[in-house]
Amino acid sequence: MAEENEQEEGSEGSKKKRLMIMAGAALAVVLVVIFVVWFFVGSGEPADSGNADGGNSSPPATSIDDSQAPEVGNALYVGMPRAFVFMVPGDARERTVQIKVQLMVRGESSEELVKRHIPLIEGTLHEVFSSSTAEELKTVEGKVKLRELARQRVREALLEVTGKRLVEQVLFTGMVMQ
Repeated sequence: MAEENEQEEGSEGSKKKRLMIMAGAALAVVLVVIFVVWFFVGSGEPADSGNADGGNSSPPATSIDDSQAPEVGNALYVGMPRAFVFMVPGDARERTVQIKVQLMVRGESSEELVKRHIPLIEGTLHEVFSSSTAEELKTVEGKVKLRELARQRVREALLEVTGKRLVEQVLFTGMVMQ
């Protein structure tokens, strides 16, 4: 009789353990699902509503004459379809550089015009990038100077074709030099 009571208590204890393990696993699954939904859905607010003035910020001041400044509107980014790969002279040897670029434009009409003229933009950027040296690309100042020169040349090329300076910024989203 004592043995039967011990077996019943043992099986009852293992049932409780299994039930606790299953409840803990279910709780973990629920927490993971909540986290995944929160992560992918987010707070539901647009990313640009974090500005203090309600998202109506003016474009940053530039050093180039902005008599034909880009139109004011939502900032949109046009990615170049391919990364730019080119050789630059260096101290001891030539170096290979890869730069991934996106262009910031204002308004959907500017975005469409820029997309239509991507071959012109790619050619202009490749010309600018190929004229740099490894020493320039090693420093932050050199990268900023290259980015500004690229912006200026792209804006000039687009001005000739479209009559507008569509590109507000040239952004380097990736840069590797070997």
